[in-house]
Formats: sequence, structure tokens, C-alpha cells
Amino acid sequence: QVSLAESGGGLVQAGDSLRLSCAASGRTSSTYAMGWFRQTPGKEREFVAAIKWSGDSTMYADSVTGRFTISSDSAKNTVYLQMNSLKPEDTAVYYCATFSSLLNYVRRRSNYWGQGTQVTVSS
Repeated sequence: QVSLAESGGGLVQAGDSLRLSCAASGRTSSTYAMGWFRQTPGKEREFVAAIKWSGDSTMYADSVTGRFTISSDSAKNTVYLQMNSLKPEDTAVYYCATFSSLLNYVRRRSNYWGQGTQVTVSS
């Protein structure tokens, strides 16, 4: 079992920046990679970004490429999402997630989720 705790959400204006953090605890040795998804009411949860614990591979959704940066600190079992140039359409609940294998990482298929943190971007 892996527990994930997100933090760093909030209300900002368009063009501002935010940094989300996700601390993993429990059987973190069973995780291959970490990532972020987001969801707005009435829509399916969508992939945002992911990173291998090795740090040698990252993936981004097209909608955030060039604006968001994912990073990790394996010593702290923590992953971060730096969000710059935020837009109103980035408003969502952001969820931290784990990937248990390379295959699941490539397929963006996660197995553990955090409770989510709200990000609201006003225009």
C-alpha cells in the first residue's frame, strides 16, 4: 500500500505560477514512477505529467508542455509539479498518482491516487 499526500494548490490569477508537491509513504519501493492527473466536474480524469524515479524520463500532456515541469526527489519520496503561465483552463483538482511498472508508466495507467488538491486560475 502506498499513500500519497498532495499540497500546494490554491487560487491564482492567469499568468501566475504554482508548485504542487506530493509526498509518498508506505511501500514506495513498489513504485516505478510518479505522475499528476487532473479532473474538472463532468469530465474524465486526464493525464498531466509523469516522471520515473530514476529521473531519466518525463512525459507531458500537450496542453501543458512548455509551461509545466515535473521533478522528483527520490530521497524524500516526493514529486513536484511546477506550473507556470497558468491559464483558466488549468483549473481542476490535481491528483498525484503512482505507476507500478515501465509498461504502466508508458500507458499512463496508475494504481494509487492521492486525495487531490484544488487549483483555481481566475482570468
